[in-house]
Amino acid sequence: MLDIRASLLDPTDLRGIPSVQDGRAVWAPPSFLPRPDDAPGVLFFDELNAAPPLVQASLYQLTLDRRVGEYVLPEGWTIIAAGNRADDASITFRMPAALANRFVHLDFEVDFDDWKQWALGAGVHPSVVAFLGTRRELLFDMSHTDRGFPTPRTWEMLSDARKELAETPDALDVYVGIVGEGAAIEYMAYCREAITEEAIQVIIDAPGEAALPSGLGDVYALMSYLASRGAEPQVARAAGVVAGRLPSEMGVLLVRDVLRVNPKFVLDAGYQAFVAAHGDFLI
Repeated sequence: MLDIRASLLDPTDLRGIPSVQDGRAVWAPPSFLPRPDDAPGVLFFDELNAAPPLVQASLYQLTLDRRVGEYVLPEGWTIIAAGNRADDASITFRMPAALANRFVHLDFEVDFDDWKQWALGAGVHPSVVAFLGTRRELLFDMSHTDRGFPTPRTWEMLSDARKELAETPDALDVYVGIVGEGAAIEYMAYCREAITEEAIQVIIDAPGEAALPSGLGDVYALMSYLASRGAEPQVARAAGVVAGRLPSEMGVLLVRDVLRVNPKFVLDAGYQAFVAAHGDFLI
């Protein structure tokens, strides 16, 4: 996939630079466009409607005729574009009707379950995943966009900051600067009241005997920690045992999350015992 930021282009960039050959002007196409011997792929124009109207107009021929002047887009290449909506509080220019009519338009919405599946594999801090599991509406909130506000991007930024700052005195100021005051205060309050990492480690060490938390928020935190570390053999074994001790619906969520991180979890004895007892819930 070739990722081209349309907002950084000039109107003449797609056409290339002319040179004189045998008394005729021949246009040398830009190096970022696919060459005839390149493998098939996707030509992705990001931030399309953040590009000035003249740049958008320069894409007319390429998106419809698959060519710009003498340049021809090789077979097997697909053109896809993305951009913010006008109500996303971002810089946008109205897309010319002639260009808009060349695309199929799809709107994407934020979905916590999709984000969680990505977050578990991307190493997002378990406390962030657990907190948003109880406050899903805070995954994306544009009520106040003058400074930092909650989005999937900023929660990942907060996760990175959490790994460095934990709950040090200055952490709240940084978290407020990332996701805004309301979300940051709620997150910090959740972290202060939630089950500790030390208590979770006790459960990992003795998953069949250690007491499990009773509060819903603590259960989510335990599940998020187990899933995020599910690739570790000891943690995977603990997750299989804990899943069997949780209410069936919680156990199903746990084993599914661990499987996303560690497909070999299907070989775990605890997982197999859980499937034998609750297989109908996993279908």
